[in-house]
Amino acid sequence: MTSGSSFRRLPLVLAASVLVALAVSAVRPYDRFTWLLETFWVIGGLPLLVLLWRRFPLTSLLCCLLAAHALVLIVGGYYTYARVPAGHWLQDALELSRNPYDRIGHLMQGFVPAILVRELLVRTSPLRGSAWLAPLTVSVCLSFSAFFEMLEWWAALAAGAAADDFLAVQGDQWDTQWDMACALIGAVTSLLLLSRLHDRQLARLRGPRASAERLEPVG
Repeated sequence: MTSGSSFRRLPLVLAASVLVALAVSAVRPYDRFTWLLETFWVIGGLPLLVLLWRRFPLTSLLCCLLAAHALVLIVGGYYTYARVPAGHWLQDALELSRNPYDRIGHLMQGFVPAILVRELLVRTSPLRGSAWLAPLTVSVCLSFSAFFEMLEWWAALAAGAAADDFLAVQGDQWDTQWDMACALIGAVTSLLLLSRLHDRQLARLRGPRASAERLEPVG
């Protein structure tokens, strides 16, 4: 199997896996309203990626990260974040006072969007190779995290007690601040660990000539 055929097949395999997981999770979730709120991004995002794929295919790294994030959201939607069994295992193993699965979700909320934002900026703006690329990427991720917290606030105002499982506060008065801090840590960690790999994949995506091209600072 050639690398080109593998690249074309990987998004299909990932999309199919996410669709299967989404369909399974839709069968008797703990709370249907919470499931819908948590999986909204998957339900809306997957068709959008399919529609835009011919004009804007993504790197395999980003595809894998988006699929992993989708699965985290789907699991959280099915059980609700405070009731995910893996989170209870971590809570017992680490002797924590709460189920930490929602912290994992918010780490992913920074870790995955960091590569998504970076890819969009590198491919659609003059920021490729710029020293401003990383700070702007982290800023966008943190802004989205703050916006998501406002979405949770609006959901709580609109739905009242019905939104408790979606909020997953678990009695922590600093839950909002922890959520944004986790997203910030996730974004910074993602850039530190994955930027070089991401650059190589972006170069291959731009074509054979670009794969040998050095990323020179533009500002």
